[in-house]
Amino acid sequence: MLGDYRIAGRRAAEIAASVESGVGAGRLPPGTSLPPMRELAQRLGVNPNTVAAAYRILRERGVIETAGRRGSRVRASPPTTGRRASRIEVPSGARDLSTGNPDPGLLPDLAPALAAAAGRGAREPVLYGCAPVGTALERVARTALSRDGVPAGPLAVTSGALDAIERVLAAHLRPGDTVAVEDPGWGSLLDLVPALGLTAVPVAVDDEGPLPADAGRALRDGARALLVTARAQNPTGAAVSASRARALGEVLAAHPGTLLVEDDHGHGIVDLPLHPLAGRTGHWAFVRSTAKSLGPDLRLAVLTGDPVTVDRVQGRQRLGPGWVSHLLQDTVAALWDHPGGAGPDDAAGSYRERRDALLRELAGRGVRAHGRSGMNVWVPVPDETSAVAALLRDGWAVAPGARFRLASPPGIRVTVSPLSAQDLVPLADALAKAVRPAVARRWD
Repeated sequence: MLGDYRIAGRRAAEIAASVESGVGAGRLPPGTSLPPMRELAQRLGVNPNTVAAAYRILRERGVIETAGRRGSRVRASPPTTGRRASRIEVPSGARDLSTGNPDPGLLPDLAPALAAAAGRGAREPVLYGCAPVGTALERVARTALSRDGVPAGPLAVTSGALDAIERVLAAHLRPGDTVAVEDPGWGSLLDLVPALGLTAVPVAVDDEGPLPADAGRALRDGARALLVTARAQNPTGAAVSASRARALGEVLAAHPGTLLVEDDHGHGIVDLPLHPLAGRTGHWAFVRSTAKSLGPDLRLAVLTGDPVTVDRVQGRQRLGPGWVSHLLQDTVAALWDHPGGAGPDDAAGSYRERRDALLRELAGRGVRAHGRSGMNVWVPVPDETSAVAALLRDGWAVAPGARFRLASPPGIRVTVSPLSAQDLVPLADALAKAVRPAVARRWD
């Protein structure tokens, strides 16, 4: 059950910390069964209620799960380890297509916008009591959101998309609630949901976004929130089409109490139109971040939503960071207003050309793959471990699909941003070889 690891502690918090430490150190791997509460209480010399409280803490933190008579066990992906623990080691000389990073050559020059923002900050310092959202960013963001058909609502600014999503979920949900998530989906989000003590229910995805039947089933079964990626879904490249938006809208109309969280992951790197679902339910949030189009170090996302949701997010922010730096806000406003250098159209077109070229090469070799938008291509494989290992031998590092999956079939993610035209044929050859099922052999 526990091997040689000994859970210790006299108080609930100490016992929970001991289990969490064992999980984080790899001493209690995913799936490890924990002792029954009475058994552990007797071993530690404490009241069973103390152990029950410790297990409750661990469940709310997403470290363990309880499955009726089968007892409690470490989750398949506890937040103390995270899906990034499955990151592969890229050997020297291999091409790294696993990171999901944008092409640095397509990022704008930040220096002029940062210098201008610093100058404004020197002339008009932002002090306590100032509005949390800068006027320039609010103007630019509202104009773009309105142009894309996102309903009007109050604005908040957070430190990236994941920060926004966490704050929205925490504003409405409580540990034990169920959340419908895309599968395959963003690995960090799949880690975040259990870390908040929430239970993730998978919703299958195709090239046009979440499947309405799966989403409807999840909501009928009690999911209180639905998370949707509008464009450039990570890892599959899915983008919600007009017809899919209508179908999902019908599902949401039947469940108006659902918390809808929509992430426009592809803003600035996608040339497909946005078909927002925002506003279809009483509580909703629409998130637009800068990570892919302006660079991951500009930790900023704009969030809009219904007044209650945004007010709760901002109220909690006031008790923590207070606001996101206006220097960053002014920089983003300037870049969104006047990109300079490689603008959004250049980036979107370049990523589309690389994706489409790789998909054509793979199709010519009989390999099925997905990549409707964004900078990633998703390739279904019979076995992730052997496919990743085979590609490494040929000098290509890709991301194993386990980082992005709950119940969906195996796959690998290939980031196209580092690719050149000369890479396409050798990469497609290596992928075609790697995804073929192993030939069964008889050994006497």
